[in-house]
Amino acid sequence: MHLNMSENNSPVDDRERDRLPPIFNHGLERGSKQPCAAYGNFFSSVSQKREASSHGLSLPIILPAIRQVGGLVRELPPICAGVKQKHRISLDILPPEVKARYSSDPIIPLRTKTTKEFQEDIEKATLSGDWKQVHDFYLTTFDSFLELNAAFKKEANASFNTTEDSGINTKFVNAVYDAILHTPPETQKAVLKGIINSLLREWKGPRTKDDLRAYFVLLQNPQYTSTATYVIFAHLLRKISSLAEADHHFLMHWLKKLSPKRFKQLVERLQFFISTRLFPARPEELPPMAKCSWWIPSATKVLSLLNAANSIAVPPILPFADFYNLTLDHTDFMEDYHTWQTHGNSNRFTFCQFPFILSAVVKKAILQRDSEQQMISMARQTLVDKVSRRQRVDMSLLFLNIKVRRLQLVSDSDELARKRADLKKKLMTFVGAGLDMGGLTKEWFLLLIRQIFHTDYGMFTYIKESQYHWFSSWNCDNCSEFRLVGSLMGLALYNSITLDIRFPPCVYKKLLNPPMVPCDPDAPVGITPLSLEDLQQIMPDLAHGLSELLSYEGNVEEDYYTTFQVFQEEMGVIKSYNLKPGGDKIPLTNLNRKEYVQLYIDFLLNKSIEKPFAAFYHGFHSVCASDAIMLLRPEEVEVLVCGSPHLDMVSLQRVAQYEGYSKTDPTIRAFWDVVLAFPLELQKRLLHFCTGSDRVPVGGMADLNFKITKNDVSTDWLPVSHTCFNQICLPPYKSKKELRQKLTIAISNAEGFGLE
Repeated sequence: MHLNMSENNSPVDDRERDRLPPIFNHGLERGSKQPCAAYGNFFSSVSQKREASSHGLSLPIILPAIRQVGGLVRELPPICAGVKQKHRISLDILPPEVKARYSSDPIIPLRTKTTKEFQEDIEKATLSGDWKQVHDFYLTTFDSFLELNAAFKKEANASFNTTEDSGINTKFVNAVYDAILHTPPETQKAVLKGIINSLLREWKGPRTKDDLRAYFVLLQNPQYTSTATYVIFAHLLRKISSLAEADHHFLMHWLKKLSPKRFKQLVERLQFFISTRLFPARPEELPPMAKCSWWIPSATKVLSLLNAANSIAVPPILPFADFYNLTLDHTDFMEDYHTWQTHGNSNRFTFCQFPFILSAVVKKAILQRDSEQQMISMARQTLVDKVSRRQRVDMSLLFLNIKVRRLQLVSDSDELARKRADLKKKLMTFVGAGLDMGGLTKEWFLLLIRQIFHTDYGMFTYIKESQYHWFSSWNCDNCSEFRLVGSLMGLALYNSITLDIRFPPCVYKKLLNPPMVPCDPDAPVGITPLSLEDLQQIMPDLAHGLSELLSYEGNVEEDYYTTFQVFQEEMGVIKSYNLKPGGDKIPLTNLNRKEYVQLYIDFLLNKSIEKPFAAFYHGFHSVCASDAIMLLRPEEVEVLVCGSPHLDMVSLQRVAQYEGYSKTDPTIRAFWDVVLAFPLELQKRLLHFCTGSDRVPVGGMADLNFKITKNDVSTDWLPVSHTCFNQICLPPYKSKKELRQKLTIAISNAEGFGLE
């Protein structure tokens, strides 16, 4: 810390001293007021807005007058830029009468109020109506960063410089914030004024952990739910978003320690702030967008800290979908995407820089439109080339036409390998089937997936314990069919068709590693660090055995008597593999068992299926080669391909279409009474019976185009479905009991596709 001195180390003269920021003496309530350019417009606009509004909090202009706490100031503000460095020397050479008033390190005042005492004060104030003691507490506590630490820090002058412990008395903070909205308006205004003064008093300099603690506490203030406080909230968010990366690292870990309830409230508060700034219900309550364009970037960056905290928490505090801001579904997200493509992660803000905030619906739309634009660009180039060569233009270049016979589904579908450049085009046909209105395309998908994933086909192994399919580990010289499955998944995503595929979550992690296909065709793909938890999802019995090995308390080498060599059956033949060079000669011991488990997991989930998975990876990315893939989480790829497992039959009832019936017909009323009363398992069976999958598309039930058609046949007949059209045909049953019986029989005994 330095003050301006002359070159001969003598104190500065009066003229030079006048140019310095004011020095505040101990015991003074306020020093000289100085204008603050950074916040001048901010506070004038606040005052004008509040005076013009018939409601909200009145926030008068508060200038950066600094009241000392306990007679101590942490540091003096920086000297103006015009002062040369050589004129700045240490406070150590100042006369004792000057420097005695200051301390280089802040000493936090001692505050002894406990949570219990505060709650007793609140109870007394509520009963008596005398809020003075509570008001004084809030006024003092929120007056400065030092006072915030004095009130809420577990030990006033302890360091607490760790990510694992913020040093904050969380229980006390929660009690203070739970009570704040029930205090008189003047107390709430006093808190906001104190926050304003604290923010104004801050100057750019090295941050201490006490500063971070103050930001951490202020961020949790529930007052920011009101738009009347948004100007203050925005400036707090700007301060936090501009902190150094190391400071963000501390905040991220401290935020992770919040209770799920508080954490969720904070996420919702930030989301609402962003949504309100984008589409304000009362625009006159907020400054013009042109003057506060930094609001949304600041809030989004702080929200990214919460998302990061959620990601490192085990288990996550919130589902990743809780970070979606559905308001962005109604913005021009393609313009945002193109800006991101052009500028990347530069200083130009885009939501695509923070993909966690974009819903799966938006990401799917971006991926599809980007693929369509690529297809249109290629088709245009092909058209230009043909015209320039005076060749006949065939309109089929705009479509993907595949001739497939029902009895040769897999072999005929290999035609995809010869039409890789056309995979982003739409329309697929069967021989003699006529015009494809969408149903034939879906039928082709469903039949082909059903055949390829059958255990007799040998490409995939069905693991009964986990109900997942996994790649067969036999080394095949020709992996074209695995590439076909990858292409099918990409085509399904592109054509908005939900596939009935049961892959474990780690497949989608591998599918996005790397998210973009490497330029080198021989570069390894899909090799992903996986854990015992990933293996648990696929092979729970084996994972349990390995977990017991890790916790075994006896002599591993003598009792297990095995080496770093594993055995695997492939096409009826037992083969051995070394987990590391010379593994057959390395005994398993207590010391190396962790390495053994990790190598075994890597062998099972990566190395043993490297070739077939690489073909699968390249097949998927041959359709979905797009920058938009980098926006997706593994869980989102699964949802886009396979749909969501969360059913909402009420929504399905709301969007259902009818043919031959109306929604008021007795048969339809009985149908929905029965379906809504079904247990979840039968509801899934019904959806599978009607659509070929028990999952819901990303856009929700509305995207199913579900139809109930009248089937004028005897009521002895069972319901019939057309999965390629998401349609169920119901005879006009006479009673609800009869309908329930016939419908239950139909959906419980269908093979799984119900195709006609």
